Amino acid sequence: MRPAHKFDDALMAGAGVLNEAPAAARLARLEAEAIYILRELSLFVRPALLFSGGKDSAVLLHLAMKAFAPVKPPFKLLHVDTGHNFAEVLSFRDTRAKETGLPLIVRSVEDSIRRGSVQVAEDASRNAAQAVTLLEAQQEFEFDALIGGARRDEEKARAKERVFSHRDTFGSWRPRAQRPELWGLYNGRLGVGEHMRVFPLSNWTEADVWRYIAQEAIALPSLYYAHPRNVIRRDGLLFPVTELTPAAEGDAIEHVSVRFRTVGDVTCTCPVESEARTPEEVLTETLAATVSERGATRMDDRANAAAMERRKIEGYF
Repeated sequence: MRPAHKFDDALMAGAGVLNEAPAAARLARLEAEAIYILRELSLFVRPALLFSGGKDSAVLLHLAMKAFAPVKPPFKLLHVDTGHNFAEVLSFRDTRAKETGLPLIVRSVEDSIRRGSVQVAEDASRNAAQAVTLLEAQQEFEFDALIGGARRDEEKARAKERVFSHRDTFGSWRPRAQRPELWGLYNGRLGVGEHMRVFPLSNWTEADVWRYIAQEAIALPSLYYAHPRNVIRRDGLLFPVTELTPAAEGDAIEHVSVRFRTVGDVTCTCPVESEARTPEEVLTETLAATVSERGATRMDDRANAAAMERRKIEGYF
């Protein structure tokens, strides 16, 4: 008898997952909750939605359009460009913003470096430096709420953050001083100079996101689906070979079918081997995954267990 294989089991489960009644009911509940949270943004005067062109922000923007239809959502889009983003993602960002008709504000880490507010080595990742540029943009436009697509299942620091996450006058998050959130009641009260981070997808999982993308036919950058790419195997990760991340002398370059589970800064984001070319196939792979998307693909989150929490305390989203 052939032994049971976990991936085969997932394939069998994934074949009918879109029609599975409990999954559909869960997705309907999550959608209703996210729309309710987005409508609670009427508590704020100048909210902005963080839109990078990634899958979570694409889902968030889709929900925002639904929440306020037939009129446009009452907020602008904001993206912090590290200067090391994937070209396909930036192109998708601009196209999607134009389709919605929402104003898109782009602020650049490169500009922060020129001003001297950010200092990074030439060959270092700019991912963490986004926090400074984000806070500069928040102060420039006096945004009192920044809406993000972060989810609690991504990693430990995000797991303990509230849906309405208070930031002090320095833009800092204080984990031990978070406000209680009971029965869907959110505290949006702010003092002078403070702002709120709002995460309508907090209770979603990566599988929920892909199930919703499949259900709603939400467009995404092509990087999310399997495509051939030159990579290098190092420390258990696949490093993409790009102009910003070239192969070193002696590296063995492989041409592999891969997809990206996250599409952050090129210098710290790795693909995974995959043949999934549709949302349904990605969902099937996601259900079989044993490592979180950030654990499987983000070099900067492997530095130490507290890396994300430290960045969030400093103002990261």
